[in-house]
Amino acid sequence: MSELSYLEKLLDGVEVEWKTLEDISIKISSGGTPKTGVSEFYDGDIPWLRTQEVNFCDIWDTEVKITESGVKNSSAKWIPKNCVIVAMYGATVGKIGINKIPMTTNQACANIQLNEEVAHYRYVFHFLCSQYTYIKSLGTGSQTNINAQIVKNIKIPIPCPDNPEKSLAIQSEIVRILDKFTA
Repeated sequence: MSELSYLEKLLDGVEVEWKTLEDISIKISSGGTPKTGVSEFYDGDIPWLRTQEVNFCDIWDTEVKITESGVKNSSAKWIPKNCVIVAMYGATVGKIGINKIPMTTNQACANIQLNEEVAHYRYVFHFLCSQYTYIKSLGTGSQTNINAQIVKNIKIPIPCPDNPEKSLAIQSEIVRILDKFTA
């Protein structure tokens, strides 16, 4: 049974409203890459995420670190912890992760900072993981890329949309169950 089937069963009998990621987010952004070959931009202490590190899991560190100069001289931007990250390019398109520390990312990451009054980040993570094949199918071109607009338009089932407190309680319970189930 797929994870979506479990989500469907967990939401059975609950009123849901399908909302876009854009509707339930504070911000959806991507990062950038400091110019390669400029040594003063690399080997710093700022975590910099690339999509090959996004693999349906929590992300506690990155393989590559950049410098403050690398951030200032590129489109790399800091994101707060607990963003849901969607890989948008190439072989990793559609893979999902959650950054557990503040970090920067490259341009191939869609970084979703959720509105915590509407959506639990792990609930959205689990739902998007269940939608991997669908998200991947949205890709175009020889590299099978998706873009930020495609990510923004992905719809998520939000339980009890007229009662945020109850909605978040249901989402938290689903997260508790799925975290145990998928650990």
